[in-house]
Amino acid sequence: MIETLDRAAAWALVCDNVASEGLRKHALAVETTMRAYARRLGGDEERWGITGMLHDYDWEIHPSAEEHPELGCRRLEELGYPPDVVKAIRGHATYLNVPRDTTLAKALFACDELTGFITAVAYVRPGKTVREVTVDSVKKKLKDKRFAASVNREEVYQAAEEMGVPLDEHIAFLIQALSENAESLGL
Repeated sequence: MIETLDRAAAWALVCDNVASEGLRKHALAVETTMRAYARRLGGDEERWGITGMLHDYDWEIHPSAEEHPELGCRRLEELGYPPDVVKAIRGHATYLNVPRDTTLAKALFACDELTGFITAVAYVRPGKTVREVTVDSVKKKLKDKRFAASVNREEVYQAAEEMGVPLDEHIAFLIQALSENAESLGL
Protein backbone atom coordinates (compact mmCIF):
# COMPACT_ATOMS: atom_id res chain seq x y z
CA MET A 1 0.00 0.00 0.00
CA ILE A 2 1.11 3.54 -0.71
CA GLU A 3 2.36 4.98 2.56
CA THR A 4 2.46 8.63 1.51
CA LEU A 5 0.08 9.92 -1.11
CA ASP A 6 1.84 11.79 -3.89
CA ARG A 7 -0.13 14.57 -5.58
CA ALA A 8 2.17 14.59 -8.65
CA ALA A 9 1.65 10.86 -9.15
CA ALA A 10 -2.12 11.22 -8.73
CA TRP A 11 -2.21 14.09 -11.23
CA ALA A 12 -0.15 12.01 -13.68
CA LEU A 13 -2.74 9.24 -13.35
CA VAL A 14 -5.49 11.74 -14.14
CA CYS A 15 -3.60 13.12 -17.15
CA ASP A 16 -2.82 9.63 -18.46
CA ASN A 17 -6.53 8.75 -18.45
CA VAL A 18 -8.36 12.03 -19.03
CA ALA A 19 -8.04 13.88 -22.33
CA SER A 20 -10.90 16.34 -21.75
CA GLU A 21 -9.76 19.71 -20.43
CA GLY A 22 -13.17 20.13 -18.79
CA LEU A 23 -12.91 16.87 -16.87
CA ARG A 24 -9.36 17.73 -15.79
CA LYS A 25 -10.61 21.09 -14.51
CA HIS A 26 -13.41 19.30 -12.68
CA ALA A 27 -10.82 17.06 -11.00
CA LEU A 28 -8.88 20.12 -9.86
CA ALA A 29 -12.03 21.93 -8.72
CA VAL A 30 -13.16 18.97 -6.62
CA GLU A 31 -9.62 18.70 -5.24
CA THR A 32 -9.87 22.36 -4.24
CA THR A 33 -13.19 21.98 -2.44
CA MET A 34 -12.07 18.77 -0.74
CA ARG A 35 -8.92 20.45 0.56
CA ALA A 36 -11.06 23.28 1.92
CA TYR A 37 -13.33 20.85 3.74
CA ALA A 38 -10.30 18.98 5.10
CA ARG A 39 -9.02 22.23 6.61
CA ARG A 40 -12.45 23.02 8.03
CA LEU A 41 -13.11 19.57 9.46
CA GLY A 42 -9.62 18.58 10.57
CA GLY A 43 -9.02 16.02 7.81
CA ASP A 44 -5.75 15.21 6.08
CA GLU A 45 -5.67 17.88 3.36
CA GLU A 46 -3.42 15.92 1.01
CA ARG A 47 -5.46 12.72 1.31
CA TRP A 48 -8.77 14.54 0.86
CA GLY A 49 -7.48 16.59 -2.06
CA ILE A 50 -6.09 13.58 -3.88
CA THR A 51 -9.34 11.69 -3.31
CA GLY A 52 -11.22 14.57 -4.93
CA MET A 53 -8.75 14.75 -7.80
CA LEU A 54 -8.98 11.03 -8.55
CA HIS A 55 -12.71 10.45 -8.15
CA ASP A 56 -13.48 10.59 -11.91
CA TYR A 57 -10.06 9.75 -13.35
CA ASP A 58 -11.51 6.66 -15.09
CA TRP A 59 -14.66 8.30 -16.52
CA GLU A 60 -13.40 8.57 -20.11
CA ILE A 61 -12.15 4.98 -20.22
CA HIS A 62 -15.09 3.54 -18.24
CA PRO A 63 -18.06 5.81 -19.08
CA SER A 64 -20.87 3.57 -17.86
CA ALA A 65 -22.41 2.75 -14.50
CA GLU A 66 -21.32 -0.86 -15.00
CA GLU A 67 -17.68 0.27 -15.08
CA HIS A 68 -17.26 3.70 -13.42
CA PRO A 69 -15.90 4.06 -10.83
CA GLU A 70 -15.58 0.37 -9.97
CA LEU A 71 -12.93 -0.51 -12.57
CA GLY A 72 -11.00 2.65 -11.74
CA CYS A 73 -11.14 1.76 -8.06
CA ARG A 74 -9.80 -1.72 -8.75
CA ARG A 75 -6.86 -0.10 -10.54
CA LEU A 76 -6.30 2.24 -7.59
CA GLU A 77 -6.24 -0.80 -5.30
CA GLU A 78 -3.66 -2.47 -7.58
CA LEU A 79 -1.58 0.71 -7.37
CA GLY A 80 -1.73 0.57 -3.57
CA TYR A 81 -4.06 3.46 -2.80
CA PRO A 82 -5.41 3.34 0.76
CA PRO A 83 -8.75 1.58 1.33
CA ASP A 84 -10.45 4.70 2.74
CA VAL A 85 -9.60 6.69 -0.39
CA VAL A 86 -10.86 3.94 -2.70
CA LYS A 87 -14.03 3.41 -0.65
CA ALA A 88 -14.81 7.14 -0.72
CA ILE A 89 -14.44 7.13 -4.52
CA ARG A 90 -16.75 4.13 -4.79
CA GLY A 91 -19.20 5.87 -2.45
CA HIS A 92 -19.59 8.90 -4.70
CA ALA A 93 -21.47 6.66 -7.15
CA THR A 94 -24.80 6.11 -5.41
CA TYR A 95 -25.64 3.18 -7.69
CA LEU A 96 -22.82 1.11 -6.17
CA ASN A 97 -24.58 1.30 -2.79
CA VAL A 98 -21.28 1.70 -0.93
CA PRO A 99 -21.96 3.30 2.45
CA ARG A 100 -20.53 6.77 2.92
CA ASP A 101 -19.63 6.14 6.55
CA THR A 102 -16.60 8.40 6.85
CA THR A 103 -16.34 12.17 6.72
CA LEU A 104 -14.00 11.79 3.73
CA ALA A 105 -16.63 9.83 1.78
CA LYS A 106 -19.43 12.22 2.75
CA ALA A 107 -17.34 15.21 1.72
CA LEU A 108 -16.49 13.74 -1.68
CA PHE A 109 -20.16 13.02 -2.35
CA ALA A 110 -21.06 16.54 -1.21
CA CYS A 111 -18.38 18.26 -3.29
CA ASP A 112 -18.61 16.39 -6.59
CA GLU A 113 -21.97 17.30 -8.14
CA LEU A 114 -22.28 20.71 -6.52
CA THR A 115 -18.75 21.79 -7.51
CA GLY A 116 -19.56 20.94 -11.11
CA PHE A 117 -22.87 22.76 -10.85
CA ILE A 118 -21.31 25.91 -9.38
CA THR A 119 -18.77 25.84 -12.21
CA ALA A 120 -21.63 25.72 -14.74
CA VAL A 121 -23.31 28.66 -13.00
CA ALA A 122 -20.05 30.62 -13.18
CA TYR A 123 -19.78 30.02 -16.91
CA VAL A 124 -23.15 31.71 -17.57
CA ARG A 125 -22.37 34.77 -15.44
CA PRO A 126 -21.49 37.95 -17.39
CA GLY A 127 -17.81 37.84 -16.38
CA LYS A 128 -17.72 34.02 -16.41
CA THR A 129 -16.11 33.96 -12.98
CA VAL A 130 -17.00 32.09 -9.81
CA ARG A 131 -16.55 35.31 -7.85
CA GLU A 132 -19.84 36.51 -9.38
CA VAL A 133 -21.73 33.43 -8.22
CA THR A 134 -24.03 33.81 -5.22
CA VAL A 135 -25.89 31.26 -3.14
CA ASP A 136 -29.16 32.61 -4.52
CA SER A 137 -27.99 32.26 -8.13
CA VAL A 138 -27.01 28.62 -7.51
CA LYS A 139 -30.33 27.84 -5.82
CA LYS A 140 -32.26 29.52 -8.65
CA LYS A 141 -30.39 27.45 -11.24
CA LEU A 142 -30.98 24.27 -9.20
CA LYS A 143 -34.71 24.83 -9.68
CA ASP A 144 -34.25 25.05 -13.47
CA LYS A 145 -34.14 21.38 -14.49
CA ARG A 146 -32.95 22.30 -17.99
CA PHE A 147 -29.84 24.04 -16.70
CA ALA A 148 -26.92 21.58 -16.31
CA ALA A 149 -29.53 18.86 -16.73
CA SER A 150 -27.06 16.05 -16.06
CA VAL A 151 -26.58 17.20 -12.46
CA ASN A 152 -28.66 15.07 -10.12
CA ARG A 153 -30.43 17.61 -7.91
CA GLU A 154 -31.57 14.98 -5.43
CA GLU A 155 -27.94 14.00 -4.85
CA VAL A 156 -27.02 17.65 -4.23
CA TYR A 157 -29.66 17.89 -1.49
CA GLN A 158 -28.90 14.41 -0.12
CA ALA A 159 -25.18 15.14 0.06
CA ALA A 160 -25.61 18.32 2.10
CA GLU A 161 -27.93 16.43 4.43
CA GLU A 162 -25.40 13.59 4.84
CA MET A 163 -22.70 16.16 5.62
CA GLY A 164 -24.99 17.69 8.24
CA VAL A 165 -24.60 21.13 6.66
CA PRO A 166 -27.46 23.41 5.61
CA LEU A 167 -27.53 23.65 1.81
CA ASP A 168 -27.03 27.44 1.77
CA GLU A 169 -23.95 27.12 3.98
CA HIS A 170 -22.57 24.28 1.85
CA ILE A 171 -23.06 26.25 -1.37
CA ALA A 172 -21.43 29.34 0.14
CA PHE A 173 -18.48 27.29 1.40
CA LEU A 174 -17.84 25.75 -2.02
CA ILE A 175 -18.14 29.11 -3.79
CA GLN A 176 -15.59 30.57 -1.37
CA ALA A 177 -13.19 27.64 -1.80
CA LEU A 178 -13.40 27.85 -5.59
CA SER A 179 -13.03 31.65 -5.51
CA GLU A 180 -9.80 31.37 -3.54
CA ASN A 181 -8.32 29.24 -6.33
CA ALA A 182 -10.26 30.80 -9.24
CA GLU A 183 -7.29 31.77 -11.43
CA SER A 184 -5.65 28.36 -11.46
CA LEU A 185 -9.04 26.72 -12.08
CA GLY A 186 -9.93 29.05 -14.92
CA LEU A 187 -12.96 30.29 -12.99
